[in-house]
Amino acid sequence: MVLAVLATNSCNEDFLDQPAYNTTDADVVFQNLQTAEMFVLGCYRGLVPTEMFYQLGAGDTVNHSVEALNNSKYNVCNYNYDAYTPFTVTGIYSAMYAVIERTNIAVYQLGKMPASEKRDALIGEAKSIRAFCYYNLIRIYGDVPSVFEPLETLDPNDENTFYPKRASRDEIYDRIVGDLQEAAVTVPTLAASGFGTTERLSKEGINALLAKVALYAAGYSLRWELNTSNPGVVSRRSDNARVRELYQIADNACAAVINGGTKSLVQSQSGKSGFEALWFNFDRRNFAAVNSEMLWHVASLGQNTNSAFQVYAHPGYKNGVFGSRSSQQMILPSYYLSFDQNDTRRDVTCTSYSVYFLEAGAAGDTFVDVGTTYSAIMPGKFRLSWCVEPQAAADRNLNIPLLRYADVLLMYAETQNYLNNGPTAAANAALTAVRTRAGIGSLPLPSGQADFLKAIVQERKWEFAGEFMLRTDLIRTNSLTTEIEATRQDMKDLTRRLGKYANVATYRLYKFHKNSQVYGDPFLALPYIDITDPSEIATIKNVPTNSANYAAYQTALRAIVAAHGQPTSTDDKWYPTQMFEAYTSTFNGNARKAVGFGAGFNVLGMGNNMYSKPFGYVENGNAYPGWVESANDGLFFGFQTNKTELLPFAAASAGHPMIDNPNLTQLPGY
Repeated sequence: MVLAVLATNSCNEDFLDQPAYNTTDADVVFQNLQTAEMFVLGCYRGLVPTEMFYQLGAGDTVNHSVEALNNSKYNVCNYNYDAYTPFTVTGIYSAMYAVIERTNIAVYQLGKMPASEKRDALIGEAKSIRAFCYYNLIRIYGDVPSVFEPLETLDPNDENTFYPKRASRDEIYDRIVGDLQEAAVTVPTLAASGFGTTERLSKEGINALLAKVALYAAGYSLRWELNTSNPGVVSRRSDNARVRELYQIADNACAAVINGGTKSLVQSQSGKSGFEALWFNFDRRNFAAVNSEMLWHVASLGQNTNSAFQVYAHPGYKNGVFGSRSSQQMILPSYYLSFDQNDTRRDVTCTSYSVYFLEAGAAGDTFVDVGTTYSAIMPGKFRLSWCVEPQAAADRNLNIPLLRYADVLLMYAETQNYLNNGPTAAANAALTAVRTRAGIGSLPLPSGQADFLKAIVQERKWEFAGEFMLRTDLIRTNSLTTEIEATRQDMKDLTRRLGKYANVATYRLYKFHKNSQVYGDPFLALPYIDITDPSEIATIKNVPTNSANYAAYQTALRAIVAAHGQPTSTDDKWYPTQMFEAYTSTFNGNARKAVGFGAGFNVLGMGNNMYSKPFGYVENGNAYPGWVESANDGLFFGFQTNKTELLPFAAASAGHPMIDNPNLTQLPGY
């Protein structure tokens, strides 16, 4: 057996870049705790495979794919997948079991070493990594094979050794919950560990993971009778006493983190809100500033360990210092408009701008943070301009966030609400803490159990967009069908400006802003004014087509800005955007020319499936945009309750679970 161990999790770049450690004998690796620790560090490798965000980073009523209609990401985002086409998830299964095998080796081999605090901590760490893998597998596929021993110790004559069947998720959950409870005792705190960052699991991170896994184990999921083709139904496990026990386990784990006194939410600093400071420092790899909140994030630095997810979820860039990186995700405008006006999370999570060149994109060109329409709002937590300079164009050196203290607070609010048949003072305090950091601490708190849970679900959407958990969180809380139906209706109402969207501004004035073209640029959001007054609309619609009239037009726009109480000078430039037209519409293109955009530069650094078409019902010829309402490609067009909450095992070719393992059964309905 050949073992290749890479130590990939450290804040020290030299440690990350050390050569691979190779041996042909596991006993050599586990001769001493130093080399055994290197093996455990190697178990973090591949823990978040690309498909976790490449395929499953959208479809949560927040983030949405903007790729072509025949693209796998667009179809998976819209719940249109099956086992036999590219429109499914193929790599997570094998990636998770590869890590599980490494952790099984670590637990087995460490168990043969003399007992010590260090050995027991490493066993706890390996078991926790394994638990995270099973958590991923179950929330994506449901019941999966249960493998808790290394392959070398299993009977080669037993068919189940090489072709394991699906096993009860409840049994797997119960085992990994027990493993995490043990690990929370044996693994040291961050302060005692000497790790320096939370790229490795510490006691606080394991307690947070324990709470999350316990809530998933107690929560809703698509369940069916194993080894049959009988349709399933979204439900909890049948043992109500165990459900309550799991909520109590989660509650205790959250309380341990909260009462430990070492963790807190990142608060405002240097003119930034707390939420902005959290993500700006995280992207800058200033981990000392975020260790209090980031309980666990996976290391990603350099050629061998660099993550790819920021290639898909960012504001979009064309040429210049940051290169050409097209965002393949958008933020649904219904989500963008859901934020309270005082919520500081909106402009961090959502960017209504993209970085584009002003004239021709040459080296000396001016680059601009250009304002976008409602159908071209892009993710913002992981914007390239906030990051450290990469070693190569495709390397963004951005760690992958997994667990935060805000998550612990909201899980605690949820467990308190469940266990006490309604929110307690502790539940209210936990929810209020998250809201206060966001600037909305004065919002009223629901008093009933059901309404409080709804508030938690919404708060999680505002807080955790783009962090790879919301899609399955909605299933766990039995909210997915409701949220999808509500989002479909919201989007249709928004395109027609009906109901709560009746007064949404059709026109917006953006301030012209040059991009600094440096990594670490702290720029957050373009100043803008929503225009609803008919006389002001008439003025801004009168865009001159002759450059000789641009100066007078800018004078008229500055007068509107001044009338809205915003300071402006004669050097400032503003341009209107019709938010429901295509970004590429004649009006929007001419408006940008009025501030210096060259002719023909009317595109964005993102997939053009949405932004190049009208978003408004009227603007689209009194019809809904196809991606919003269409049987074949509209919003969540493939979603089917009691079917698509889980993904089928891929079965198209060798390397897919259903092809390689004849003992696997398929998810009913596929």
